[in-house]
Amino acid sequence: MIATYGHGTENDFVLVFDPSDEHSITTAQTAAICNRESGIGADGLIRIIKRDGKWFMDYRNADGSLAEMCGNGIRVMARYLVERGHAPEGIFAINTRDGIKHLLVPMVGDISVNMGQVTDEAEAITAATNSRIWNGYNISIGNPHAVVFVDDINDVGPMKEPPVVRPRDSYPEGVNVEFAQITGDHEISMRVYERGSGETRSCGTATCAVALAAVVRTKDRLPSTWIINPPGGRLEVSIDGHSNATLIGPAVLIKDVDISEFLLV
Repeated sequence: MIATYGHGTENDFVLVFDPSDEHSITTAQTAAICNRESGIGADGLIRIIKRDGKWFMDYRNADGSLAEMCGNGIRVMARYLVERGHAPEGIFAINTRDGIKHLLVPMVGDISVNMGQVTDEAEAITAATNSRIWNGYNISIGNPHAVVFVDDINDVGPMKEPPVVRPRDSYPEGVNVEFAQITGDHEISMRVYERGSGETRSCGTATCAVALAAVVRTKDRLPSTWIINPPGGRLEVSIDGHSNATLIGPAVLIKDVDISEFLLV
């Protein structure tokens, strides 16, 4: 089976075009495909299917676990649909486990996606890594996020293991953890540990969570726009007066890949 490898700010994915929903890919097969040592190597797998005549993003993390959606991944999926002639450039919708997302997709250039409402759960949390512990914010954008601000992003250390977040009961299905450093006027450097994937070069929903947490932390007023710089590149997040976030950034298709051998797992 031929799939496609692509990325959005170096958050990378394997995309399987399966509009008729014929090819079930198991948890073990997904993990084998995404394995960086023995597989194709990716932060997640996106099966592009149609349900009730609408495009649907069937997204799994690198370990094969299901996820609600992915802000970088949905842009890469949209790039695939336009470049391969399955959708016209312009505005169209993609359905996800977190509901319908509307995108603005030009033939070239950055893609915008309406990510929906970002919510501050108004709960104090802590995150610990590298023998340090920080207070933070419990933020939801369809999937859960723990956002902490640090004076120096280097204090976070290697993040080979998931940060320890408390209280655990707030995140029964795990949590994405963001470490953010405000570096300028409405500009932030960020690192992220994604549940099911480990530290990644970027994460779209994480940038939206960080932007709202920054609004709360700095007592900024909505609407508000922030430039978020994960290791993989530059993203822009705008949050309107109703806490709806729009994510703007690149999406690139790199190459087609054969995943047939990994489907034998």
